[in-house]
Amino acid sequence: MRTRIITIITLLLSTPMIIAQKSMDKIDRESFAAKLSPIEVKGIQMTEAGNIPLVRDTPAKISLDGTWQLAEGGTEKERLHTIWTDQIPAHVPGSIHTALVENGIIPDPYIGQNDSIAEKQSYKTWWMKREFELDSPSSHCILSFGGIANKCTIWLNGKLLGTHEGMFGGPDFSIGNYLKNKNTLIVKLEAIPQMFLGNWPPNANESWKYTVVFNCVYGWHYAQIPSLGIWRSVQLKEQAAVEIESPFIATRSLDGQMRLTLDLHKKSSPLKGVLYAEVSPKNFKGITQYYRFDINSQKKQETLSLDFQIKDPHLWWPNDRGEQSLYDLNLFFVPQKGKTAHIKTSFGIRTIEMRPLIDGAKEDYYNWTFVINGKPMFIKGTGWCTMDALMDFSRNKYEHLLQIAQSQHIQMLRAWGGGMPETDDFYELCDKYGILVMQEWPTAWNSHNTQPYTILQETVERNTKRLRNHPSLIMWGAGNESDKPFGPAIDMMGRLSIELDGTRPFHRGEAWGGSLHNYNCWWDDAHLNHNLNMTAPFWGEFGIASLPHIETVRRYLDEEKEVWPPQRSGNFTHHTPIFGTMREMEKLTQYSGYFMPKDSLASFILGSQLAQVVGVRHTLERARTLWPHTTGALYYKMNDNYPGVSWSCVDYYGIIKPVHYFVQKSFAPLAAVMLFDRSNLASQEVSLPVYLLDDCQTLEKEPYQVKVSIYNALLDTVATHTFNGTGDDNVVKKLGEISLNREQTKSTMLFFVLDII
Repeated sequence: MRTRIITIITLLLSTPMIIAQKSMDKIDRESFAAKLSPIEVKGIQMTEAGNIPLVRDTPAKISLDGTWQLAEGGTEKERLHTIWTDQIPAHVPGSIHTALVENGIIPDPYIGQNDSIAEKQSYKTWWMKREFELDSPSSHCILSFGGIANKCTIWLNGKLLGTHEGMFGGPDFSIGNYLKNKNTLIVKLEAIPQMFLGNWPPNANESWKYTVVFNCVYGWHYAQIPSLGIWRSVQLKEQAAVEIESPFIATRSLDGQMRLTLDLHKKSSPLKGVLYAEVSPKNFKGITQYYRFDINSQKKQETLSLDFQIKDPHLWWPNDRGEQSLYDLNLFFVPQKGKTAHIKTSFGIRTIEMRPLIDGAKEDYYNWTFVINGKPMFIKGTGWCTMDALMDFSRNKYEHLLQIAQSQHIQMLRAWGGGMPETDDFYELCDKYGILVMQEWPTAWNSHNTQPYTILQETVERNTKRLRNHPSLIMWGAGNESDKPFGPAIDMMGRLSIELDGTRPFHRGEAWGGSLHNYNCWWDDAHLNHNLNMTAPFWGEFGIASLPHIETVRRYLDEEKEVWPPQRSGNFTHHTPIFGTMREMEKLTQYSGYFMPKDSLASFILGSQLAQVVGVRHTLERARTLWPHTTGALYYKMNDNYPGVSWSCVDYYGIIKPVHYFVQKSFAPLAAVMLFDRSNLASQEVSLPVYLLDDCQTLEKEPYQVKVSIYNALLDTVATHTFNGTGDDNVVKKLGEISLNREQTKSTMLFFVLDII
């Protein structure tokens, strides 16, 4: 009796402690000591307007994209004050490496071991020049660079404008006093520093740790061609009498209550005029709605927090969960005199909430249950790799890859800290296809401790403002795989995620706070069975590397395409992770050998691809059956920035690997799956659980049959079973188990087919 009473008292005392426990989200948020977020500030109601006055006199924008001149080396005096005779044409946006390839100066860096030739070009100083004419030069004009890799100095008409470092936006210069009818713009690209310190991997250039770039091209993985060039658009922007800056539109509630935050700037006070907002459907039929706000301020700068309601709101949903309804927002500021400012953005009506896992909030765990528009959902996703070492970020390449992701039922891409704050094209297409994005800042493995704080801060500020209107953007992250994600830089990122946004969660690391990364298969040579039994609250990364399509392999093997077995120091080995320095051939032989003999290139490739299939699909399916204890799984990864052996499901040239088709089935909203704890069942008694997965409750109150058919290597039927039932509101339902005896599993291969009827 005494024991029983003590137990009851203990439970009563401990229960309030469990309820009161804070999540890591809340602890982090308090530690950042941020000011109020834009959504928390008290707003002023906008007035509905019948329409917007016809606006004709808006500032001009002139693109300086296109063909520039590119030249190697030379002094400042030579490049600024003499005629160039050694230049080649180079396209902007682009890289110096692409220009060198297109002009026949270096060979294709993706073939053989030509990347070493391209790498040497990164360690040289390059100059770029653009000459342009203006009929009527404006005295109020901004020269805006969308991104330069990496450290640069810029002159206009012989006048030094300034220097800049950090490739993700900027610099911007006020140049009205320097413009002429004929103009010469010159950019000096500093050589990438060489810092070969012998750490992991031993041949990598570690200079990325001391600046802010995408670091997946510095030799720690994949490519070793440090990026150099004017890789984003260049524009001349005439200024309006009053400038509209950084409009941010956020969803206050799903009934269409919206918050619009923006800055208004004028060179001198007072600031008077009317702000007009036009909200119109972007990809569906509906009404256009108009709003206005009159301002009469004695200041020359105002930050406005404005509220309005959209009638008949159409929500934005992730892939497979509903429509991706988008709106266009056109803003005009009509001043008392002078040119009218105009800015356009797009948005979606969407909310995100992070709830605790099923066992409640924990101080060492983030809240990992994603609640989109009020509905909790298991997140199905993959990693996203910066798309090209030579900085070809064309929209058609994005479209190809993201269409594949959509067809694979991908709902989230993790744009990891080895890459970059992704481009506008990427986010516009993710908005279109319903693909959520976990966007990390460009830090990895504790590099935030050595990267310049001011450059990181500029990167975070610029790109938060650039990206925050996208409904696909669902989470901010500080970076990739830092085991000590603390310090001033991380705190700055967390604070700005609130002060500049406040509508999305921020995680100080990945993996961190309950998410896991696991590569025991591959780096630790674990058997594939390891992946078949892994569990995690949330999978941030896992996978198996495989060879790409045979035509891709033959393409980069070049003159060695008929050589088998591969040479230890040949092209085949060079196109493996870490360039063959970490026993990659032994690992490939191990995993490919589980399925195929290594007697030919084709067999070796297929074996590695089958190992990837087994090492990925079953982990995903097990994770789905564990909902709500497991709330999402992101396998590694969707794409490549360089052709070779990697964890991707689509190779560098855009060719799909077999794993795509299996993930497509594993991630289907309605699926029947069977769990396996081993990859070889031969001559063993086994009992295999069968589950019905119904993310969208498609079968609710509907009768169904799940038919299981099992065949041996000769395609003779080994066993069949049919599960009957009626659908309910459960996302996961265990139907039962299939038992097989030793005689039934006595086969070199067993085929399992599950059909929902």
